[in-house]
Amino acid sequence: MAEQLISTSVHHKLPDSYVRNEAERPRLDEVVADANIPVVDLAHPDRATVVSQIGAACRSHGFFQVLNHGLPVELMLAAMAVANDFFRLSPEEKAKLYSDDPAKKMRLSTSFNVRKETVHNWRDYLRLHCHPLEQFVPDWPANPPPFRDIMSEYCKEVRNLGFRLYAAISESLGLEDDYIKNVLGEQEQHMAVNFYPKCPSPELTYGLPAHTDPNALTILLMDEQVAGLQVLKEGKWIAVNPRPNALVINLGDQLQALSNGRYKSVWHRAVVNSDRARMSIASFLCPCNSVTLGPAEKLIGDETPAVYRNYTYDEYYKKFWSRNLDQEHCLELFRT
Repeated sequence: MAEQLISTSVHHKLPDSYVRNEAERPRLDEVVADANIPVVDLAHPDRATVVSQIGAACRSHGFFQVLNHGLPVELMLAAMAVANDFFRLSPEEKAKLYSDDPAKKMRLSTSFNVRKETVHNWRDYLRLHCHPLEQFVPDWPANPPPFRDIMSEYCKEVRNLGFRLYAAISESLGLEDDYIKNVLGEQEQHMAVNFYPKCPSPELTYGLPAHTDPNALTILLMDEQVAGLQVLKEGKWIAVNPRPNALVINLGDQLQALSNGRYKSVWHRAVVNSDRARMSIASFLCPCNSVTLGPAEKLIGDETPAVYRNYTYDEYYKKFWSRNLDQEHCLELFRT
């Protein structure tokens, strides 16, 4: 199945199956340069300041970058290095892991959902389930040899950071600091190791088109040498340039629902580059499938009625995967 992957060869012409219609192209010349992207220093000595800054970013942008987040820089560099080594494996080695079945807990695949989409995206990715680690790590790639150890350690650190951010986001909404962690249940954790090869015609396609994330919180480790993440703000696409040793945090659909629409699950997309390949590692914290989700009761009142009905994450996730990535916001299907 290696021929399905775009990372197994060099492409001098964009295949027709990746070319977007004129109206759907990224219009790269209209993208706004990185402007006023919220940045939060988690080591700030005043907790109230950190909470206030995170709340403001969640309201205005739905995402922010964090500095002094506690993840060792050496671990971040090691994770990116071993991810690059993985995508340099031979086509034969990678073919052993290929699958286009979204239900598989560990798979190497391409685009987004090749079984149902009509236009493909310029991305290969390794999808990993990460919690509980002891259950899933034995099925992770055995090559490169350090992969399992490095990524396991990275997953633990990211999970701890996610729970710290939940506490600050809860507080910023006027909720108990353990509210989000508790209401989401025993949370699953996934990872997407994304590889965007050099693309002969970046203006005609996407790495990933505009979408929101169906989960609760996404923590993104970006390639510091090659930008590609863009977010939608007031109808304009803004390029997000990574800061050294920073992580990008974006709210998923479940935190928009939990906040009763006060906070945004941001529309974002990945564009590609004609000169260099790009790598990113996205970590997703996801509610337990069976928990009931919806606006926090404390945020519902006569003047602020519930925007969304209650549902389970299993119901939401199945609905999300049954659609195209760039359709209307999936939360619209759960409005009251």
